[in-house]
Amino acid sequence: MTTFLGNPVTFTGKQLQVGDKALDFSLTTTDLSKKTLADFEGKIKILSVIPSIDTGICSLQTRRFNQELASLDNTVVVTVSMDLPFAQKRWCGAEGIENAIMLSDYFDHSFGRDYALLIKEWHLLARAVLVLDSDNIIRYVEYVDNINSEPDFEAAIAAVKELN
Repeated sequence: MTTFLGNPVTFTGKQLQVGDKALDFSLTTTDLSKKTLADFEGKIKILSVIPSIDTGICSLQTRRFNQELASLDNTVVVTVSMDLPFAQKRWCGAEGIENAIMLSDYFDHSFGRDYALLIKEWHLLARAVLVLDSDNIIRYVEYVDNINSEPDFEAAIAAVKELN
């Protein structure tokens, strides 16, 4: 059972598993353009999904994955949230993380529904980490049961490094 703020929450869709092909998406960037999974073709991808960049754990998650993984060859760290692109851009500027890839699912919530991360009760995304290989096959996935806790950073980082 997944909880948020101590209460059980529900989702639409079926959680993805290791070995599944990642589903395509169309998300909004901080400059209001669109990005799809194909924009990162041939790269190892870490999809770091958070409820809101303006919370402590989400900020920590975004900062840590970018600091530890963004400089690896052929690897991109993609942070996805429901935050408006303007808030994502403001956070990057305030934190001095200029090259972070921040994508927003605010427009139609399709990413959240397709990846079974849209919290029905709150219309926010749950916390999750997915590592995709260069062919978009999921090689690591963690749907965090208590959304108010950190993901397993070490396991996700190890999964990315194993693919490099």
